[in-house]
Amino acid sequence: MDIVWLVLAMGAGACIALQASANAGLRMSLHDPRYAAFFSILGTIATALIVMALLRPAPPALAAIRGAPWWNWIGGPLGALIVLSGAALTPKLGAATFIAAVVGGQLICSLLLDHFGALNLPQQSLTPARLLGALLVFAGVLLVKHR
Repeated sequence: MDIVWLVLAMGAGACIALQASANAGLRMSLHDPRYAAFFSILGTIATALIVMALLRPAPPALAAIRGAPWWNWIGGPLGALIVLSGAALTPKLGAATFIAAVVGGQLICSLLLDHFGALNLPQQSLTPARLLGALLVFAGVLLVKHR
């Protein structure tokens, strides 16, 4: 595996931890995780609009938009649920426990998606080594949670 891609993915993970913590703080300031999620997502939309205005990519063909499977469109609503979860749960769990639990959930789902080749992903069987890796991550989640 190319180390650059792994480092970039770790940077994305750091952004998720920072985002959850920032949204938790916004929740505390606003006294409502729903508004914290709402304003966070507005920031996402504003950022996307700025990027699109600056880079001006060619729009996709209408046929491509219409032809996309339904599950291609669930990223936005799922992202909103992730933001809301971070705003609501990070103050209760702490940043490390919240992120550890998120990673655990991501890992379970990812292993299943890979194993079955779901959502047009290349099929990658659940091997003993991959299962052991997941179990070690879950052991880490428990250690982070129980200090």
